[in-house]
Amino acid sequence: MNRQLIRSYILIVAVAIFLFTVPVAFTLTSQLRDDTLQSVQREAKTMALLLGNGDSASCDALEEMAKAYSGQVPGTVQVTPVGTCAPDLSAPAKDPDLARTMEDDQPTKSWGSDFIWGRHLVVTVPVHGESGQGSVIGAVRIVYETSDMTSRLWQIWGFRAGLAVLVLAAAAVIGAFAARRITAPLRQLNAMASKFSDGDLTARSPVTGPPETQTLARTLNQGAERLDTLVASQRIFVADASHQLRTPLTALRLSLDNIADGVDEESVREDVEQATAEVVRMSRLVSGLLVLARAEAKVTATEPLSLADIVAERLTVWRPAADERGVTVALRGSADGRLLVLTSPGHLDQVLDNVLSNALEVSPDGGTITVRTESRGDEVLLSVLDEGPGMSGAEKTRAFDRFWRGQGLTGRSGSGLGLAIVKQLVTDDGGIVTLRDAPGGGLWVEIRLRAAAGSGG
Repeated sequence: MNRQLIRSYILIVAVAIFLFTVPVAFTLTSQLRDDTLQSVQREAKTMALLLGNGDSASCDALEEMAKAYSGQVPGTVQVTPVGTCAPDLSAPAKDPDLARTMEDDQPTKSWGSDFIWGRHLVVTVPVHGESGQGSVIGAVRIVYETSDMTSRLWQIWGFRAGLAVLVLAAAAVIGAFAARRITAPLRQLNAMASKFSDGDLTARSPVTGPPETQTLARTLNQGAERLDTLVASQRIFVADASHQLRTPLTALRLSLDNIADGVDEESVREDVEQATAEVVRMSRLVSGLLVLARAEAKVTATEPLSLADIVAERLTVWRPAADERGVTVALRGSADGRLLVLTSPGHLDQVLDNVLSNALEVSPDGGTITVRTESRGDEVLLSVLDEGPGMSGAEKTRAFDRFWRGQGLTGRSGSGLGLAIVKQLVTDDGGIVTLRDAPGGGLWVEIRLRAAAGSGG
């Protein structure tokens, strides 16, 4: 916006300079032409009067005047001999201008070019006998070099061009200062919006600038205050729900365990074990719902964190569980600690836990889970590939829905919230998660995260 305002200022000033300066320059150029032509014609007519007198004194005066004129100005005087007056001056060439002057009894002029002027201005005036009252008996021609006029023309246009450049430069400086002052409130609003989008709900904008931006700042601040209050209320609700739901489920499971210990009948024990399994499943479901609710309610600012450190830590945690199944967890790609991603603390840990848990659940014994990291410009790709049964196109479209569970290889024991939590956490950090078919069969979970400034790799 600053650049657009500066360009607008410069354009307005340039139009003003063009409208006022160019016509003045053309006027001065035309005036220079007219003044030079009048001066040359005046000198030529004076010499024509001396030539028309015909006496020796006038002839000598004409010769002296012509030589003095040629010495003072870049012009050459040419005359036709008249009677006994034949001054030591060259005669004009017999051209159409000379013939027209003699026949029409009118002065002629030729600038040598239709564009401003040529190298010479040629002025030819008729000479009359009987002291200027008789018929045309000759002609006086002055060939005036226009080099001085051209230099003067460059001065006229050059001065105005230089002045225009200085004025435009001053307009750019003043425009930059004015634009920064005008857009300062907008930059403050943009800074507040950037912090807000990164999860800082305490960000507020100063109420400054014109009335319109002040109104906008107050409206955004009020909206941010209300949203902060709503999010805080939801956090409190999630914490209370976590306590209220976990406690009775834990007590119920303990009660079922006590009942199972005191029952000898096989049928009753089976019923108790089945009830215990459902309680365990309900506990997992409640835990998943609480994690998802916290992810939706908790808005935190992203930070630049080392992707290699996070991946290495989570793989260390999951390798023992994979070893029990004979599953190999392989890390591919960059292990550079300078590869930084923008993520909220703890988000990427939960994402990897859920993805690796799903991959381990569907992987066959002796299979391989491949974790890859890759830097692509302003993005960082984190991929987890398994060798399980994979998913069909319809299953991929529903995989991020809450409570949807794939068949896998180990039954329907999951809560159906793992991938929903993954998508929520990745989206909160400004990333994208997609599901694809792995090249060797299985599922490919691709997570695109924002690279932090100064990230290596």
